[in-house]
Amino acid sequence: MASALAPDTPPDAALRQIVADCQADLLKHRAIVLKSIRPEGIHQTRVALRRLRAVLGLFQGAVDGADARTVRALSAEARWLAGECAPARDLHVFLTETASDVPAIVKRVANRVARSHLERARTALAAKRFGDFDRQLTAFTKAIPDPPPIGRLEEFGRVVLDQRHAKVQHRGHRIEDLDGKQLHRLRIAIKKLRYASTFLRPAFVGNGFDSPESKAYIDATERLQSALGAMNDREVAEQMIADIAQAARPTEAVDKPLARLARQAASGNKRRRQKLERAWKRFRKTERFWRV
Repeated sequence: MASALAPDTPPDAALRQIVADCQADLLKHRAIVLKSIRPEGIHQTRVALRRLRAVLGLFQGAVDGADARTVRALSAEARWLAGECAPARDLHVFLTETASDVPAIVKRVANRVARSHLERARTALAAKRFGDFDRQLTAFTKAIPDPPPIGRLEEFGRVVLDQRHAKVQHRGHRIEDLDGKQLHRLRIAIKKLRYASTFLRPAFVGNGFDSPESKAYIDATERLQSALGAMNDREVAEQMIADIAQAARPTEAVDKPLARLARQAASGNKRRRQKLERAWKRFRKTERFWRV
């Protein structure tokens, strides 16, 4: 597991170790998706893919040559697979978390859409393309680089964490004035920072791993990402409503109930903004555990 990493672990070796962890999680949750309709399976599959893409992006500067090309190819495949799984999860979140008091007729249409989305995800996860991807992941994690990897995870971690922290600070400047596109870019930046902090925390065993500072920092990134995610729910809801409207049969009168759900999803923006600004203030006040 990634927890076995140490400050003197070479970044290249850390990358392969974390990728192996992500692959194991992906295979475990893929099996659930293929045999069950439980929403947790598709949710955790997406989480595993997110983590995989995050670590491949985080450590791209730790490899070069053929390994760098392999990392880019693996990231592209993970992105494709995440895209195949996304609609099923997004619809479930809309129906169970974003919307409330969903009318029966909307649920009926949405359940048809959900089955279609689940089949799309299952098709991708059972395809030869996935099998090829899985074999490529295994080959990458088990390959022994020549020459052997060098460097320290601690040094690598400080550089990339400083860079990602600075990017979030830049993206969030005057957060109260940011529009939807700018908030989306900030959400991506904070998500990358949260994953980077989690992956690299073991590099700071002496002054950060499992310390109050590291926990407080990662908690602050999680709160900020959650607040930004709530701001993004409205846009996702719009797409889900459009999908349900398109799937409705002529005899299924969903226009009015969907309009009500759209108004419901759009409401509460002031409250979400306030939550976001509180999370931003907390993040800015939190010490960087890799610099303590």
